[in-house]
Amino acid sequence: MPFDTKLIDDLVRVATGAFGAVAGVREEARTRLREQFEHVLSRLDVVTREEFEIVRALAQRAREEQELLAARVAALEAAAQPAKRVASAQPAKRAAAPAAATAKTEGRPARKAKAAPAAPKGRRSRAKVD
Repeated sequence: MPFDTKLIDDLVRVATGAFGAVAGVREEARTRLREQFEHVLSRLDVVTREEFEIVRALAQRAREEQELLAARVAALEAAAQPAKRVASAQPAKRAAAPAAATAKTEGRPARKAKAAPAAPKGRRSRAKVD
């Protein structure tokens, strides 16, 4: 039985058109879903990936700077340790004087400092202008 090539060409054309229509429907559905997700996410106040990456880079840089500063502080403290030892080797008279002053006041409540008198309300101090 001979095949009709016209019929086969028509079937191929219909199938190709159907696959094209399915692909178009798929792309349309994908576009609609993407729009809906973006709409929902915009209402949730979620950051974008670009914003997240920028803040992440800033945080990483700040962490590295903090570690460098911590290392510098540790080095400065280590360098200051010999200076403290030299200062503590000074005569003990200076260290004994504050201890004696606190011994006299032990058992007594600390005195309150007198507050400066408040300026009367309604009066302004006049500054001399040259």
